[in-house]
Amino acid sequence: MDVGLGLTFQNLKDRVSDIDVFRHELSLAARAEDQGFDSVWTPEHHFTGYMMTPNVPQFLSWVAAKTQRIKLGTTVTVLPWQNPVRIAESFLLLDQLSEGRAILGIGRGLGKEEFDGFGVPMGEARQRFREYAEALLDALETGVMEYDGAYLKQPRVELRPRPYASYRGRVFASAVSPESVKLMANLDVGLMIIAQKPWNRVEEDINSYRERFFAMQGRPAPKPVVVAFCAVHEDAAKAQEMRDKYLVEYARSTSSFYQFGNKEFASIEGYEYYGALAASVEKNGIDKFNNFLADLQIWGRPEEVLEKLKSMVERFDIGSFIIYTQFGDMPFEVGRENYELFARKVLPHLKDIDVSAPVAPPMGVQTVA
Repeated sequence: MDVGLGLTFQNLKDRVSDIDVFRHELSLAARAEDQGFDSVWTPEHHFTGYMMTPNVPQFLSWVAAKTQRIKLGTTVTVLPWQNPVRIAESFLLLDQLSEGRAILGIGRGLGKEEFDGFGVPMGEARQRFREYAEALLDALETGVMEYDGAYLKQPRVELRPRPYASYRGRVFASAVSPESVKLMANLDVGLMIIAQKPWNRVEEDINSYRERFFAMQGRPAPKPVVVAFCAVHEDAAKAQEMRDKYLVEYARSTSSFYQFGNKEFASIEGYEYYGALAASVEKNGIDKFNNFLADLQIWGRPEEVLEKLKSMVERFDIGSFIIYTQFGDMPFEVGRENYELFARKVLPHLKDIDVSAPVAPPMGVQTVA
């Protein structure tokens, strides 16, 4: 099993300098290959200390220069905020610089502050994502971009450098709403699971995706990659304390940044799911919701963390993990210990899991001609 390291570059409430945040997390990235991780991943975010990651391909180019084999991924590149030509150029160049180690994660975005900052109406995001994704995925294969859509009017342009290698099998997309899950199957891309809903609902989404993928593509879907925030300590009480402090604070920052209590989402096309979520948050209280988000993550003694992750592999037939070990308001020294203990006591056993068996085709599904 491939296991990647995720990095957040969070500076919540400006508790330290941005310089210190980057020095710390860059040091984790630089050591990731020697620690045994198979890849390094970072999300795209703008304008706040929630995550200071405005140019992920640039960061991944830095990682490429520091490493030899480790793969380089985005969790995720938000398509509606950018010109698809520039995205394609960035990833074609990254692939050249890294000799084919890039992995492209894509999504349509949720941060209202970011949409406002780029002047992109959220109600256009779903359609823009579909058009941009279609144009981008084709361009990464052919080295040419051309598209005539409602939002994207792109005359034919040749992209240089030309593709280093095919991106097929190296593109994953985040999806939370059921509509997005179906779209990712239509686009012939892998599924990236970022936990925001009960695991039984996630299981339904994965099954729906696999059925749709097989129907549309005529072959089994790739195994999903799952993002997990992990708190590991040899002392069970200390691990629980890390959950109560740092996983809950990370959940709190996520709820605040994404405005999960904002009922206006119900009236924005493509974000109706989050309007219903806001109604649930109002009914049950934000503290309960934040604890729910924290409980979706992984914490405990090393052997407990390993068993929890292994049970997810067995339940969802996961292909790989992206593990975050520095998050919330976790002090750097705690994050470093968390990172090193995971790498020493959990990572080797996780990597030993055999995930090579193919996903069985869904029963009774007919391919689309």
